[in-house]
Amino acid sequence: MSDQLVIAGRGFNSRLIVGTGKYRSFIEMGQAHAASGAEMVTVAVRRVNLTDRTKESLLDYIDREKLFILPNTAGCYSADEAVRTARLGREVGLSDWVKLEVIGDEQTLFPDTEELIRATKTLVKEGFTVLPYTSDDLIVARKLVDAGAAAVMPLGAPIGSGMGIQNLANLRILRERITEVPMIVDAGVGTASDAAIAMELGADGVLMNTAIAGAQDAVLMAEAMRAAVEAGRKAFLAGRIEKKLYATASSPLAGVVK
Repeated sequence: MSDQLVIAGRGFNSRLIVGTGKYRSFIEMGQAHAASGAEMVTVAVRRVNLTDRTKESLLDYIDREKLFILPNTAGCYSADEAVRTARLGREVGLSDWVKLEVIGDEQTLFPDTEELIRATKTLVKEGFTVLPYTSDDLIVARKLVDAGAAAVMPLGAPIGSGMGIQNLANLRILRERITEVPMIVDAGVGTASDAAIAMELGADGVLMNTAIAGAQDAVLMAEAMRAAVEAGRKAFLAGRIEKKLYATASSPLAGVVK
């Protein structure tokens, strides 16, 4: 039975989305992408060579027959700036999908949710499929869905921090209350157990970059993340046992002949 991640009507067999930054080389990046099994990769529009094809570009190391490019507006601090960046990505042929980032604070890289909602409304009207990076706030997520977002992408912890999922309760609330679109945990994953926890909470997918690119062995970590996302998804679908304060015998005594 198919268990695809479906966003805006498009299905992906992998629920792991990976980035393209911070790798030691483009070759390592390509190897890690392959090991991750991901079918979608994010590309920062403002940090990639889009015009001078005589120079090396990370785009040269992405197999677009196998990987769907999700441009992102990393580095934007206003709705207007993010909208212009998304338009540029579409104009140069990357995609009419966009991972929308509107940063509100340089130190934490937390999103400016007011500007984020405004940019989402504008881009949706212009025909973009918008996947916004947001806080783990239910009210903000609801406003993004109402604005036409194709997914909500709450942070697990600050971008690149590697601290793992910091607010399990909020993500559980988002999972229960946001059902119209996928919920993809974005930012903060540090190791495989973090990805598994996100999926066990019911996330539809996990997006990460630094956890893989910054690992001592990026390719091996990519393999670990692939397995963790798959295991966490299966555990969520299987339904965990109820937590109890006291023990319950694995082999019940009922019916045992004494």
